[in-house]
Amino acid sequence: MSTVPQGQRVLSGMRPTGALHLGNYHGALRNWVELQYQYECYFFVADWHALTTDYEDTSGLPQAIHEVVIDWLAAGVNPSVATLFVQSAVPEHAELHLLLSMITPLGWLERVPSYKDQQEQLRQKDLATYGFLGYPLLQSADILLYRPAFVPVGEDQVAHVEVTRELARRFNHLYGREPDFEQKAEAAIKQLGGRNITLYRQLRRRFQEAGDQSALERARAVVESNARITVADRDRLLGYLEGSYVTILPEPQALLTATPRVPGLDGRKMSKSYGNTILLREDPDSVAAKLRTMQTDPARVRRSDPGDPDKCPVWDLHKVYSNEATREWVNAGCRTAGIGCLDCKKPLIDRIVEEVSGMRRRAQEFQENPELVTNLLAEGGEKAREVARATLDDVRRAMHLRSQ
Repeated sequence: MSTVPQGQRVLSGMRPTGALHLGNYHGALRNWVELQYQYECYFFVADWHALTTDYEDTSGLPQAIHEVVIDWLAAGVNPSVATLFVQSAVPEHAELHLLLSMITPLGWLERVPSYKDQQEQLRQKDLATYGFLGYPLLQSADILLYRPAFVPVGEDQVAHVEVTRELARRFNHLYGREPDFEQKAEAAIKQLGGRNITLYRQLRRRFQEAGDQSALERARAVVESNARITVADRDRLLGYLEGSYVTILPEPQALLTATPRVPGLDGRKMSKSYGNTILLREDPDSVAAKLRTMQTDPARVRRSDPGDPDKCPVWDLHKVYSNEATREWVNAGCRTAGIGCLDCKKPLIDRIVEEVSGMRRRAQEFQENPELVTNLLAEGGEKAREVARATLDDVRRAMHLRSQ
């Protein structure tokens, strides 16, 4: 069992789609960079998830994994403080996925909102596979394997975290029971020692009688910081806080993250499938050229025509990149025709070129020395496996399976 308090761990992953763009950065990576200094973070390349929709040709996977990790590093993800690894390098993901599949009702997978949505969006692909149906379960296994407190997601991904919480609850209900649980838990309380005994009881009562979440977190901290109790007693005490079973797989919380809308060059959401992206490590001259020709308010045909920023995708980029003074200048100038579209784009071009240039500099060392990426992923994989093995040991023990 890991000695790191559950309340300090965050887990997130990303499919290896190759080189990333500004939409990926502002949608996820920028948040990762901030979280890595606040929590113990595990970030993984979800290569098995890529197979759920792109199983027919996997030849590009190694290069795609390499490119996406370099982009993480270029964006500021720091392997000295965060653990970076590849999903398939930790086989415990597959084992926990298999074990959870034994207890997962089929209807739970079929009702995941993105299941039918993706089938509709990817009609050209044969997605009538077990792997595609079961990808939310694999996602849950990815999360539960590291017993994180938080999973950073946008609002559209909250349903996946809720499925994970339901699975953890079901697993704990089925396998967290043991003979004389309450008596053993009460005996474990006495091992906390001194004032912690009274404090644990008070906090447990406040949570169970009033639903006080802060009391639950404080009680967990009392248990997790106590070096006098055994691993088994710790699990009993954590479970006793919420019910009458051992909490083997804690329920993670969704950590809602701000995901500003980053428009593509044509005004639609930035996406490789639309061919409207600016890559994180794109050549600065190419970035500037793309932005100069970016679509603007279609009603503004001549320089003297007033415009409406709310109908212009360039304005959406200003919301992401520009300070308040620049936004006020753009808003007033556009509506009065005081500035032209190229005038409007200039501070934006400067800001984005500066950002991309910084990422290119940070990526250079890893591009010139590919073995650095290979080594840091190997080290991250070993660290991730230590945590994963501890979880699987507990899961096997609870299910009365032989421990490896």
